[in-house]
Amino acid sequence: MRTPPSNPAIVNVQQVLDQFQAYDTIIDVRTPAEFEEDHLPGAINLPVLDNDQRILVGTGYKGDPFTAKKIGAALMSRNIAHHLEQHLLNRPKDWSPLVYCWRGGNRSGGMATVLAKIGWRVSLLEGGYKAYRTHLMASLPGLVSRLAFRVVCGPTGSGKTRLLGCLAEQGQQVLDLEALACHRGSLLGAEPSSPQPSQKAFESLLFDRLRTLTPDRPVYVESESKKIGNLHLPDALMTQMRASDCIRIEMPTTARVCLLCEEYQHFLDNPGPLIQQLQKMAPLVGHGTVEGWLAQVTARDWPGLVGALLAVHYDPSYHRSIQRNFLKIAQATTVTIATAQRSDYEAAAASLSA
Repeated sequence: MRTPPSNPAIVNVQQVLDQFQAYDTIIDVRTPAEFEEDHLPGAINLPVLDNDQRILVGTGYKGDPFTAKKIGAALMSRNIAHHLEQHLLNRPKDWSPLVYCWRGGNRSGGMATVLAKIGWRVSLLEGGYKAYRTHLMASLPGLVSRLAFRVVCGPTGSGKTRLLGCLAEQGQQVLDLEALACHRGSLLGAEPSSPQPSQKAFESLLFDRLRTLTPDRPVYVESESKKIGNLHLPDALMTQMRASDCIRIEMPTTARVCLLCEEYQHFLDNPGPLIQQLQKMAPLVGHGTVEGWLAQVTARDWPGLVGALLAVHYDPSYHRSIQRNFLKIAQATTVTIATAQRSDYEAAAASLSA
């Protein structure tokens, strides 16, 4: 067996992406706050300085760099020792981690050096997260431009996400932007138990997904506006989607109402957040209209409320947006889905796959 080098191997971003699966563990040694904002896909957080410690060392560095370095080294040493005792003692001799920090400097260098001296085959990301982020933003337009999208269009409640799920199950390439964004795309689309990622984290998830898609087969994606909840879609992706071939779902309004009552059950169980969102719509539709909706909430007339929301707000907004933004909607392939039953979506997906 080859003896591992006693110093970490320095690797650049492209090398990491080319051999991503070769690393047993990807270790982000930045603070929990930095890690939460964004990190490399699949990374774990073993911070060598926590949030408060990094502020302490950074503040001290401005006044007395030498003392700050000593304090930082002591804190880092204790934290690295803690991670070794609590998280890394059971790693085998052939364990091969990748370590990175913000710029590939002292924090990741300290952790990587200790791990390499123990005898593990350690890699250190040159330039750290900053280099990864720069590479990601530069690469997104090229990743998008090589793909042939098929944009699934349809009014609110037509089950575009359900159709994407069935297409994926049948082996088609799917880009589910709303799943990545943890949001259903509309004013009422926030997921109650899953907050949205940060903008940077969303872009990392998108980048990681785009890298897996190939240009030899179409990629099915849902028609979206420029924002999904609080998150912005990259301009290159929006431009490509809006110029792509379209698929139009046609579905009876009664079936759409049924589907929406199923998917937004959390509002039916706890109408408080729904009432708050409806009140925000008064400048768009008028206070009298909102008062009528609130009366339907009080009466628990959910089908009536959903039907009214579709007729007054969602359907007109959808038709204006789709005609304005998606250039090939007039030539769209039409799929008819009669009910909200899974079998109808499976049949529609099979017809598209064929």
